[in-house]
Amino acid sequence: MPDPTDPNSGYWYSDADDDRRRRAIALLQAFRMYRAAEVAMRRRTRESMSMGENDLLVLRYLLKARQKDQLVSPGELARYLGVSTASMTAIIDRLEKSGHVRRERHATDRRSIYVIPTVDTDEEVRKTLGDMHERMLAAVIDMSPDEATIVMDTLARLQNAVDQVDAHVTPRR
Repeated sequence: MPDPTDPNSGYWYSDADDDRRRRAIALLQAFRMYRAAEVAMRRRTRESMSMGENDLLVLRYLLKARQKDQLVSPGELARYLGVSTASMTAIIDRLEKSGHVRRERHATDRRSIYVIPTVDTDEEVRKTLGDMHERMLAAVIDMSPDEATIVMDTLARLQNAVDQVDAHVTPRR
């Protein structure tokens, strides 16, 4: 694993001559390394569950909705993922075939359906990710309120910075 304090690890930043900038680059490198580890973990999870990224995103969305006693339509899932209804139908078909979801008709509008995660799906996700969630909780549970606030504020500022990237802006050459 690369050393986040290595001056060459912040390859897209210019050389840092002052301590504040060096600290900032090291912190951003540490976040980048965490993000890379998280992306790799999600890939391993998808592989262990034999699913694509969108399949896993749908399951997570459905499990959260079920915790809130909310029903989810295929159209809502398509909007969430930003995919066509035809693509969403293919995802639901695949998840239904693998036993992760079932389709259920609306109680009063028989033309409408909802997508429901199966009990086995909830158990499989908890089994696959539960230990990791416990390790993550253990890594931060002893932080002081001030430390937690600093980290949360930093993450919020970083989120704001990346949310401002406009995919439709053509880069200068």
